Amino acid sequence: MLTPVSRFLAIGLFVLLAACTNTDPNGPLPDLGDFRLGNTIVRAIDVQKGPFSRDATQSELTEALEAAMVERFVRYDGDGLYHLGLSIGGYVLAQPGLPVVYTPKSVLIFDVNVYDNTTGEKLTEKRHRITAFEGLENSAPIVGSGLTRGKEEQLANLTREGARLLQSWLIENKEWFAPKPDQVRSPFDRAAQKAKTDALK
Repeated sequence: MLTPVSRFLAIGLFVLLAACTNTDPNGPLPDLGDFRLGNTIVRAIDVQKGPFSRDATQSELTEALEAAMVERFVRYDGDGLYHLGLSIGGYVLAQPGLPVVYTPKSVLIFDVNVYDNTTGEKLTEKRHRITAFEGLENSAPIVGSGLTRGKEEQLANLTREGARLLQSWLIENKEWFAPKPDQVRSPFDRAAQKAKTDALK
C-alpha cells in the first residue's frame, strides 16, 4: 500500500511524464528550425492486420494518418520545405475482449522517410519505424479500448500518437532543419497539392 508521500511522488512522476509527451497537437511548438510541412504521402500496401483486429480499409488508414500529420505539423512555418513519405506496415484496432483476462491493445506501425525540397535530398539513411499505441491519455488498461471506443476513435488516437512520436524523433534530428544561409522560401499550396495527390489514387 502506498504511503501518502509515495502516492504524491507517483502522481508527480505521472504528471511530469505526461507533460513531456506533448500529447496535445495544438500545444506549444517545440523548436524544429526552418521546418515547414510539404507533401505527406501515405501508402498502405500489403498492410498486415494483427490478430483480433477490426477491419480498416486502405483509405481509412491513409487518410487518418495524413490528417494526424497535418494536424501536428501544419503550424510550423519555417522557410524550408520538407516532405514526409509514410508507409503503413500493420495495425490492430482492438475488438472487445474479456476484461482483466484478455484486453487486446490497439497499435499502428509505419515507416517514415524525410525529404528536403530545396536540395532534393532524402535525409533518412534508412526508413525510421514508428510503433504507436493509443497513448497515456487514451489508454483503457482494464477493459481495453475495444470495449470503450469505436474503430474511428481508435484510429484517430493511434495516428495522433504516431504523429507525436514522429515529432519527437524529428526533434532528435533537428540539425536537418537548421536554417540555411540565403534560404529562399519555396511556395507551397497545400490544398492544390492534396488535390493532385488525391487524383492519382
